[in-house]
Amino acid sequence: MRRRKTGASLLPRLLAAALLLAAPAGTLAAQKARGQQPYALIAGTVFRDDGLSLPGARVVLEPQGRPDRRPRTRRQEAVSDARGEFAFRVPPVPSEYLITASAPGFESRQRKVQVQGEERIDVFLRLAKASKN
Repeated sequence: MRRRKTGASLLPRLLAAALLLAAPAGTLAAQKARGQQPYALIAGTVFRDDGLSLPGARVVLEPQGRPDRRPRTRRQEAVSDARGEFAFRVPPVPSEYLITASAPGFESRQRKVQVQGEERIDVFLRLAKASKN
C-alpha cells in the first residue's frame, strides 16, 4: 500500500526557508543590539620596490589636524599579513590620518588619507630598499 504525502511534511521545509530568508535581517539586528557602531575602513597593501607584497611591515595610523577637531581616535599600529595587507577601523567623520609603513632593510613611506564618512579607503605603499651608506 502506498502512502500519500501530507501537508505536514511541507511544514518543516517552509520553516527552514523562512529562517534562511530572515537570517540577514537577524544578523543586522544582532549587530545593532551588541552596540556595533558604524565605521570607516582604511585598508591597504605594502609592496616592495619590485612590486611583490611585503609581509611583516609595521604600519602606523596617526590622526592629524588640530587636537580639538580630531576624532576620538588614538594612534593605531598593525603588521601587514602574509599578503602585505593591513586594515584600520576609524570613526566615520571627516578627518585626516597619516599612515606610515616601515620594514627592516627598507625606507619608510608615508601617505595622508582623508575620511569623509562611512566608507572604505584603499592605500597602497611601495617601500624602496634602504641605501647601504
